[in-house]
Amino acid sequence: MSEPLPLIDAHHHVWDLDRRPQPWLDEPGHEPIRRSYGVEELRRAATRPVAGRRLTRTVLVQCVASVPETEELLDLADQDPMVGAVVGWVELAAPDVGDVLDELRARPSGGYLRALRHVVQGESDAEWLQQPAVERGLRAVQDRDLGYDLLIRSHQFPQAIRLAQRFPDLPLVLDHAGKPPIGHHTISDWARKVRVLAGCPQVRCKVSGLITEADHHEWTLDDIRPVWNTLLTAFGPDRLMFGSDWPVCVLAGGWNRWAATVEELLDACSPHEKQAVLCDTATAFYRLSEK
Repeated sequence: MSEPLPLIDAHHHVWDLDRRPQPWLDEPGHEPIRRSYGVEELRRAATRPVAGRRLTRTVLVQCVASVPETEELLDLADQDPMVGAVVGWVELAAPDVGDVLDELRARPSGGYLRALRHVVQGESDAEWLQQPAVERGLRAVQDRDLGYDLLIRSHQFPQAIRLAQRFPDLPLVLDHAGKPPIGHHTISDWARKVRVLAGCPQVRCKVSGLITEADHHEWTLDDIRPVWNTLLTAFGPDRLMFGSDWPVCVLAGGWNRWAATVEELLDACSPHEKQAVLCDTATAFYRLSEK
């Protein structure tokens, strides 16, 4: 009997509200997920296969601006065989950012740190990624062979494009496809900017977080397909990776409904293309290996 084909979820979160507050959960509309979530709950939730594949590995992504949270995520990756990599957080603008990165990587679990992220979508500065101190921090990230997850909204694409152009050797991945305004049914401006960013060859893109940008209760496959078609044309399957954004996706249908949607989007793709989106792109970017 052949081994089952792997499925990588390139974007999920955990949080323990008894240990660390998540202030963003206080925003209206987040009531359904205003509780603690762990990896075991993801195992219970992710029961539906995608193109015949069942979930095998995940990439755990930071939620808050906290080095202690990153330390906890690294230790969790070391303990749980499902977690293959961590996207953590450090203060990029701090003078000692290199030392902090080195300390994280020196931990027994530090090898799971594969990328960094900052919630740029919450920054009002239209050139936050171009601040000299931030750029110094990003060079420290690059110098340590780490990647960077771009979390932006549609209006912040210009600074992401400038980052990609100024840092051609820094591996970048666009989280949640840059949050296209699906709920407003006007994605033409987003699509134009995605195509520009995709022109930078070191950029990958997560097919994740799309259903929470649509109407949480009324979205259909037809709302998501134009975004998928744009991403597939702009990046190609070898630069796209599947992600659930669990448990945030619970707000708009949950892991299994998103998995079913992705399977339908991939229906016309070849086996090689499905392998890229569901496994190979994430495996290469986050350097996932067998535990």
